Amino acid sequence: MAIRIAGVTLPQNKRIIIALQYVYGIGATRADAILSEAGIDKSIRSQDLSEQDIAKLREAIEKGGMNIEGDLRREVTANIRRLKEIGAYRGSRHAHGLPVRGQRTKTNSRTIRGNVRKTVGSGRRAAAQKT
Repeated sequence: MAIRIAGVTLPQNKRIIIALQYVYGIGATRADAILSEAGIDKSIRSQDLSEQDIAKLREAIEKGGMNIEGDLRREVTANIRRLKEIGAYRGSRHAHGLPVRGQRTKTNSRTIRGNVRKTVGSGRRAAAQKT
C-alpha cells in the first residue's frame, strides 16, 4: 500500500525517517520531530506502517503548522520574485543564473550554471593535409 502525504508518494522499501524526507520541506531534523510527536519508531519501513500510524503521521505534519510542498515552493518563488522586483543584487544574480551567496565565479560555479565549459583550444587550426 502506497502512502501519500502532501501529494507525494513515499517509497515503500525505505525507513520512514528517510521516506518522509521525500516531501519538499521536510529534512532529517523535521522528520525526526514529526515521528517523535506521532510516537512512531524511526527504523520501521514505510510499507509496514498501519493505518493508525499513517493517520498519526498526517496529523502530526498538519498540526506542525509548517509549509511543505506546494505552499513552500510558492513562498520561495515569491521571495525570489520580490528580490528581482526591488532591484536587489541577489535578485539580479537569480535572474542571470549566477551564484547568489558570494561564491567565486572564475571557477567552481558549475552547480548553479550547469556544466558549462567555455574554454577554447589554442586558436590554431589543424595543419593542412599533406598531398
